[in-house]
Amino acid sequence: MKRFYLLVLILSVLATACKKGKVTPESTGPVVPVIPIPPVDPVVPLPTAAKDGVVFINNGTSAIITLYAPYKKSVDIIAEFNNWQATAMKNTSDGNIWWIQVDNLNPDTEYAYQFLVDGSLKIADPYCEKILDPANDSYIDASTYPGLKAYPTGKTTGIVSVMQGNRSAYNWKHTSGFTRPAKNDLVIYELLIRDFTAEHNYASTLQKLDYLVGLGINAIELMPVNEFEGNLSWGYNPSFYFAPDKYYGTKAALQNFIDECHGKGIAVILDMVLNHSFGQSPMVQLYFDQPSGKPLAISPWFNTRSDTHPYNVGYDFNHESTATKIFAKNVMKFWMQEYKIDGFRFDLSKGFTQKVSTDDASFSAYDASRVAIWNDYNNHIKSIDANNFYVILEHFADAAEEKILADAGMMLWNGLNVNMNEATMGWVSNSDFSWAFFARHGFARSENLINFIESHDEERTMYKNLNYGNVTASYSVKNLATALKREEMAAAFLFAVPGPKMIWQFEELGYDISINYNGRTGNKPIHWEYFQQTERKALYDTYAKLMGLKKKNAIFNATNASYNLSGGIKYVKLVEGSNTVMVVGNFDVTDKDASIDFGTSGLWYDVLSGGTITLGTAIYNKTLAAGEYHVYSRKPLNGG
Repeated sequence: MKRFYLLVLILSVLATACKKGKVTPESTGPVVPVIPIPPVDPVVPLPTAAKDGVVFINNGTSAIITLYAPYKKSVDIIAEFNNWQATAMKNTSDGNIWWIQVDNLNPDTEYAYQFLVDGSLKIADPYCEKILDPANDSYIDASTYPGLKAYPTGKTTGIVSVMQGNRSAYNWKHTSGFTRPAKNDLVIYELLIRDFTAEHNYASTLQKLDYLVGLGINAIELMPVNEFEGNLSWGYNPSFYFAPDKYYGTKAALQNFIDECHGKGIAVILDMVLNHSFGQSPMVQLYFDQPSGKPLAISPWFNTRSDTHPYNVGYDFNHESTATKIFAKNVMKFWMQEYKIDGFRFDLSKGFTQKVSTDDASFSAYDASRVAIWNDYNNHIKSIDANNFYVILEHFADAAEEKILADAGMMLWNGLNVNMNEATMGWVSNSDFSWAFFARHGFARSENLINFIESHDEERTMYKNLNYGNVTASYSVKNLATALKREEMAAAFLFAVPGPKMIWQFEELGYDISINYNGRTGNKPIHWEYFQQTERKALYDTYAKLMGLKKKNAIFNATNASYNLSGGIKYVKLVEGSNTVMVVGNFDVTDKDASIDFGTSGLWYDVLSGGTITLGTAIYNKTLAAGEYHVYSRKPLNGG
C-alpha cells in the first residue's frame, strides 16, 4: 500500500513540474535535477509454505521467516547467517506480513536472529520456540539447561530468537495407554516448579512423581512455564508464548515430564496467560508509545489503556481484535499438539472483555461479548481435541454468565479459602462454605465446578490457623497438632462435595509459610522434611485416603446431596442408590451436641477409623469434641 502512495506522490510531482513548464517531452529549457529515490523492496506474495514465525523447507537447509507487522515502513532480518548485517524482507501486497527466504543453512546449527523494524527497533520473533536473554540466561544452571547457546555478545542487543532446521523430535512413549480422568474424578495438584524442589526444574520435579502418585492426585496443573520476564517469577508476566522458559529446563525435558506423568496416569494442565503481556514482548514493543508508556491505538493486539478493569496488569490484550484471536488460537493449538497437554487453566479469563469497569461489581456483571469470546475459543479447542480436553477458567463472574460457560463444557474455578479457613481457625460465624455445591451456581453438572481451599493466590490456611486461630482455656487452634487435625477435617468436607477438586502444592503437609514471605510472588522455603514429621505425614495420609475414596466410589459424585454448613456442627449427606455417606464435624473450639438425620438406623461404617457405629434410630445424636470429625458410610466403600 505504501508503494502505491509513493507512486502517486512521484506522479504528482511530475504533473506539477509539467504544469510549470519545467519538464515536458518537448522542453528545451533547463531541467530540474531529479532527487534520487532509493529502491524499494518488491511486493511479493507470501510463499504457500510460509506460516507465522519460521518454517523450514528443503530438508532444513532453507527457512521462510515471517513477521506480522502492519503499518511498518521496513523490516530487515539481522542474524548469524548474514553476519548481523541488515537484509531487507519482502512485504505482502496488503502491507501486513514481512517475509524472507534464507537458503544454504546448516540444518544442524542453531541460528540466532532478530527483526530490525523501521531501521531502529530490534525485536525477537514472537513465534520463536527459544530465546536468548542477555540479562537472565547467566543465572540458568547448566544442569537444568545443558549446552545453552551463547548470546551473540557484541553483535546485537536485546533478546534474540533461535531457530534450527533439524531438531531432534521427542519420542513419546505413553500416547496410547493414557486416558484422561473424567472431569468429575479430577484431583488436581497445582504446582510451581520454582518452589517445589531446590533444583527448580522438570527433572527434579519428576523425581517427586511417586510422592504425588502416593498422594492420589490424577492431574498436575503447572503454573505458567512459557517465557516470562526474569527467572524468579510466578509466570504471570509472559512475553514469549511458544517458548518454554529455560529456567525450568529444555523443551525435551518438559515433553518428557508430561510423557512420564501420562505414564503414571496423571494429566497435565498448563496455566495459560492470555489476558495480558509485558514490555519484554515483541508484540508490545512493535506498537508502543514511549512518551505515554502505552501501546499505540494501531496495535493489532493490545488496548491503548491498561486499566479496563480493576485487575489489569501489564498490557491488555483486545480479544475482540481478529489479530488477537488468531494469535491466541495459534498459541493454544501449539501447546496442545507439540506438548500433548490435557488442558488449559486460563488466567484472569474474566478480563477477556472490552467493557471498561472501575470496580469488581461492574467487572463481574454479565458480558455477552466475553461469553462469545470464550465460546469461540472453547469451540476452537474442541476442534483440535474433543477427547475430554479440560478448559478451566479463572472467571469469578456473574452466575448467569458462568452457567452459560459451564453448559458449554468449560470448568470454573471456585475458591473456598475465606470461609473454609474461618472454619479451620474456629471462627464459625463466617464459616459457611456451601458455595462449594454446583447447584448453588445454577450449574447442571458438578463436573463444571472446581473447588479448592488453597491456590497459588490465597494465604495458606495453616499460616492463619497458627497465627489467628481461636483459643480457649483447654483448646487452641494455634497448636500445630490441633491445627493439622482441623485441616484433615476440612479436607474431609472438601472431598465430600461432588465434583472435581484442586489442592495447592504442600497443602497436604500443612505448609505454613505466609504467601507474603519474601514478597507475595517471591521464592518460598521448600520443606520436604515436613513429610517425615508425624502429624504432617498424618495429614498427607488423610488426603490420600480421601482422594482414594473419591476416585473409587461413585457416591462422591452423587446428584442427591444435602448439607448444613452454617454453624459449628457441619455435615454433608450423599445418597447414591442404596448407600448413604455422612460427613460430620465440629468446627467450633468447644464440645458441641450434634443431632443429624442420617436417614436410616442400623450399622454404619466409620470409614477413616475403620470402626463402626450402630444407630438405634435414624437420628445421629452425639457430642462431638472440638475438631472431631467422621466419614460414615451405610455400606463398605472401595479404596482409600
